[in-house]
Amino acid sequence: MQAFLSPGSLVTVAGAVLTVIGSIAYATDSPNISLAGVFYGVPILLGGLALKSSELPPAERLTPAAQLRDLRQLPENEPLRKLLADVTRWRYGQKAHLESSLEALKLWDEDSPPQLLAVEELDHDGGYGLRFTIDCEGVPFQRWQDRQERLGRFFGPGLTADLQQAGPGRLKLSLLPAPASSDPPLAAPVP
Repeated sequence: MQAFLSPGSLVTVAGAVLTVIGSIAYATDSPNISLAGVFYGVPILLGGLALKSSELPPAERLTPAAQLRDLRQLPENEPLRKLLADVTRWRYGQKAHLESSLEALKLWDEDSPPQLLAVEELDHDGGYGLRFTIDCEGVPFQRWQDRQERLGRFFGPGLTADLQQAGPGRLKLSLLPAPASSDPPLAAPVP
């Protein structure tokens, strides 16, 4: 059902309906309807087909949207909130979600790019986090581990990345709030 309600599908259906109505009107000698149907329907149909050919569906959202709403809306969670909104919407003209981010992190393989399969929201000791399930056949797990520290910082301040192998060619990337420092502040020397 989700694929049918994509913007590309809706534009394609609208263009097809206009084209069919215009063609039927042309065949039955109704020039006013046929002119609008054909002249508007065919370009809209072609535009919809172009969208469908470059469509990337949203990642599967494993956590219901209402479950962690209060935690998600806290101001310190804005980077993760934006990231969640980005990966749970339709994308056009990209091979995978987070394409530019993974390219910048050198975690991209042109022939077999990492594919984001699912996203899950987490309540991590009262802090908000995200867990991504990624199919990464073309990028070895060792390369992800080498960039683990940078992954957390890349997606927002105060975040750490946790990596787990979830099977051959698949990993789970968790972006979690960095633990608060338990070290007492340094005292100024007494003169």
